[in-house]
Amino acid sequence: MCLCIPSRVLSVDEDAMTAKVDTLGVCKEISTHLISDSIAVGDHLLVHVGFAISKINQQEAETNLATYEALLAEMEREDVAVLLS
Repeated sequence: MCLCIPSRVLSVDEDAMTAKVDTLGVCKEISTHLISDSIAVGDHLLVHVGFAISKINQQEAETNLATYEALLAEMEREDVAVLLS
């Protein structure tokens, strides 16, 4: 299964077609070659394996991130339960 993680744009290099983004607290550079929309600092993008694949609004990004964080917390609880059993 593949996940596209919402990421917030920190900076844009239009010439190189890249952007620096924050994904769940991790900053990284991604390619914007697949996006035809203009991208600005503060925008939210869905990112998959280093490529922005679509632009989303802030509410959608926040909802998706809350879901990912809940899934990660559940996975962590399950890991702890396995270690304690």
